Amino acid sequence: MTGLGALIQRNTKLYFKDKGMFLTSLITPLILLVLYGTFLGNIYEDTFRSALEAAGATASDQLIGGCVGGELVSSLLAVSCVTVAFCSNLLMVQDKITGARRDLTIAPVKPGVLAMSYYLSTLLTALLICFAAAVVCLGYLAWAGWYLTAGDVALLFLDVELLVLFGTALASCVNFLLSTQGQASAVGTIVSAGYGFVCGAYMPISQFSDGLQKVLSFLPGTYGTSLLRNHAMRGVFQEMGEQGFPPEVVEAIRDSVDCNLYFFGDKVEISAMYLVLLAGIGAAVVLYVVMNVLSGKKRHRAVSV
Repeated sequence: MTGLGALIQRNTKLYFKDKGMFLTSLITPLILLVLYGTFLGNIYEDTFRSALEAAGATASDQLIGGCVGGELVSSLLAVSCVTVAFCSNLLMVQDKITGARRDLTIAPVKPGVLAMSYYLSTLLTALLICFAAAVVCLGYLAWAGWYLTAGDVALLFLDVELLVLFGTALASCVNFLLSTQGQASAVGTIVSAGYGFVCGAYMPISQFSDGLQKVLSFLPGTYGTSLLRNHAMRGVFQEMGEQGFPPEVVEAIRDSVDCNLYFFGDKVEISAMYLVLLAGIGAAVVLYVVMNVLSGKKRHRAVSV
């Protein structure tokens, strides 16, 4: 365990020492918050107002702000938890490029310990950045419209932790296969540009075609986004009910922002969303372990020959 602790400390220090990698990870959530609030905020607000007017209902600016803010914040955190993990995990690729990984394997360090150190150091750094981003997002909600309870905040941080675990496991599996700077840049670009659409952060899955909705319903990240949505917006929906909004209007809004997800027509409960996300984390971790075991056997055969 001493060797593992030293490697985690080494990886974490190298990550924070690389100003480009660290600042990119740290600034990305803040940039997304500014962009979301500046551009998407007005679009979401107009959409909510139009939906309420069509239903013959009206809402205060604070309630609309809380609703829009909850959707923006949940979108930002859903994307950041995965993209930040990918950025943090790039050290594993950098060690291959510079030859540091070869030097570490020559030292009396077991490959399994080395693999675990990459995973745990990525998890640690990604959690620090994403928790900081969550605090900033809560500050934004306090300004836009606060309807959260202490329980909502606690569950929001739990969702962030689980999504970071998922993002770290996913990044570890993908980055394990990379060995050049070009590959790392390409994967980083694809993840940054595409994950938000795949998980329903940039555009609600309810707006996609039926076929695409069914495909995305198999992805764990989709349920992570929905969990964040539910806990960031639960208080808003409760306030709508207390103000006399018709239940069907509230339910329609929940459907439109993916608080309600459907698996082939059946509504997915919150508990089931957690199970799917946990299963996704477990499957990704097992895959990462298997990849390292197979790689170790391959290196052993090569040395024997």
